[in-house]
Amino acid sequence: MKIWISEHVLDNPWETFTTAAMQKYPNLMNPSVVGVDVLDRHIYHSRKLHSHRLLSTEWGLPSIVKSLIGVARTKTYMQEDSVVDPVEKRMGLKSTNISFTNMDSIDERHIYKPHPQDPEKTILTKEAIITVKGVSLSSYLEGLMASTISSNASKGRETMEWVIHKLNAEIEELTASARGSIRTPMAVAVFVEK
Repeated sequence: MKIWISEHVLDNPWETFTTAAMQKYPNLMNPSVVGVDVLDRHIYHSRKLHSHRLLSTEWGLPSIVKSLIGVARTKTYMQEDSVVDPVEKRMGLKSTNISFTNMDSIDERHIYKPHPQDPEKTILTKEAIITVKGVSLSSYLEGLMASTISSNASKGRETMEWVIHKLNAEIEELTASARGSIRTPMAVAVFVEK
């Protein structure tokens, strides 16, 4: 088993990152996630938003890894559970693979919370627990997966910035469109009853 942990200070408020995290996929920066299905979403009496999603991914595994684990297909599925607490300003996100569970398990946790000294920033804590079982060189594969997760962490932060930029552009476009429609006289339809 390998455990990987990181913590980063992000340059946007907690509300911004929480919104972006819920709209992260699909995106051009991580084309391996090919589908997202919301299986359940509800708000408990505690006013926390709980979401359960299924992520469909397509990974290009190196041929040596395919031969070690004995598979040719690279389509995998992950379940993602998240809880957004607007009162405590905390978002927890947990994802777990549901494909190849007889060979490996990867449990990832992300915690988003406001920076204690600067409300315009967010602290992101990430943890991954990687276990490979039933194949030769399992320790090597766990290390390889941990390295991949580590190198992808910066890509994940870049993706969040891209999503935030995209959301801000959409808001600006909607605002400009709303202003334009207010200035432009609207056509009035007159209905005559017969």
